[in-house]
Amino acid sequence: MKYLVTGCAGFIGWKVTELLLADGHTVVGVDNLNDAYDVRMKKWRLSQLQSSSNFQYNCIDICDRAAVESVYDEKLDGVINLAAHAGVRKSVENPWEFVDVNITGTLNLLDHCQKYKIKKFILASTSSLYGASNALPFSEDANTDGPLSPYAASKKGAEAICFSYHHLFHIDITVFRFFTVYGPAGRPDMAAFRFVQWISEEKPVTVYGDGKQSSRDYTYLDDIAKGVIAGLKPLGYAVINLGSDSPIVLIDTIRIIEELIGKEAILSHQPVHPADPDATWANIQKAQQLLGWRPQVSFREGIESVVDWYNENREWAKHISTG
Repeated sequence: MKYLVTGCAGFIGWKVTELLLADGHTVVGVDNLNDAYDVRMKKWRLSQLQSSSNFQYNCIDICDRAAVESVYDEKLDGVINLAAHAGVRKSVENPWEFVDVNITGTLNLLDHCQKYKIKKFILASTSSLYGASNALPFSEDANTDGPLSPYAASKKGAEAICFSYHHLFHIDITVFRFFTVYGPAGRPDMAAFRFVQWISEEKPVTVYGDGKQSSRDYTYLDDIAKGVIAGLKPLGYAVINLGSDSPIVLIDTIRIIEELIGKEAILSHQPVHPADPDATWANIQKAQQLLGWRPQVSFREGIESVVDWYNENREWAKHISTG
């Protein structure tokens, strides 16, 4: 099978591409290697893929409609759109970039899918859509009309345009709402990488609030990637949560990392950001029913892998900006 994977040098895109290649598929990878975070991380991930003869890399921005068309042909069996501008707080500072990539970029990809008769499309969405007023755990049929950030709003727009193209052109579309993905070579603006780097290098650890009132449904990268690939099956139009169903309180996350590294965190408490939800927690019954999917990696096992990766790559990883 031949798949187009956007964001192939991104965190989730890298692992999805790696697993597809390991299964013998051909992957046409797209990533513009932008500087939303330190490009060294993206280049490291990309380097892990380029030894495969079944991998074709293209440095393309999905906002460029003509460039996107250059990687399409009728032989594609599906498109997995993992390219995105992500980050709740960053979206408050520059919402235009988030709308451009997450909505217009998705539209460009969908429009070429209908033009080239591509039957399957997967969209990476986010648990941030659930906002602050829904009951926990979050189910896919919960109200998503109250996004707390431009990032969440842009993903709601992407979901909406996906449904339109499913309705109009009968494209089989699976939308995945991811819950706090973490793992080796993770995004440096996310908590797992930040905490491991900050504690390892004895830097102050920024904690919004007291660290006790906030919890996150951390989901290990490999589990997420396997769920995405399972979603390539025909489903019509489906919105599916991929989460651990086991939220971890923030301060407990820090304590586990302290134990694994053997150093005590220097905590720096900051006010809670208004764009951050207090908690995330996934109801994953739909993923189980439709995909036979459940997360396999415990939080402690996953964090051990993050710490091990960091130690193996510490010479350069300690210099990665976590801003």
